[in-house]
Amino acid sequence: MDVKAITRYLPISPRKLALVCDQVRGMDAEQALIVLEFMPQKGAEFVRKTVASALANAENNFSLKRSNMKIAEIWAGEGPRLKRFKAGARGRYKPRVKRQSHLWVILREG
Repeated sequence: MDVKAITRYLPISPRKLALVCDQVRGMDAEQALIVLEFMPQKGAEFVRKTVASALANAENNFSLKRSNMKIAEIWAGEGPRLKRFKAGARGRYKPRVKRQSHLWVILREG
C-alpha cells in the first residue's frame, strides 16, 4: 500500500531540494530519518519533516508498521516564483526571483 505526504510552498529552490531527495531515494524510512538529521543542507530539514509526516500517516491512518516502510518515490517540483526587485545603480531595476518548491514523498511497504 502506498502512503504519501506532500509539503507545499517551501522557501527553497527545487534544484537544491532535489539534491537531498537523491540521497535518500530507495532507503528505509527509519534509516532515511537518521541520515537526514545529520545532513548539513537546508533542504534536509524539509525532507526529514515530510518523511516523518508520511510515516505518521502510515502508522495512524493505515495501521502499518514503521519498520516495514521504504521510500518508494520522492521528488521536488517547482512552486510559484516570487518576483522581487532591488534598486540598482543609476536608478536601474535589478530583478530577484525567489523560488519555492513542492515536495512529494511516497512510502511503500517492503
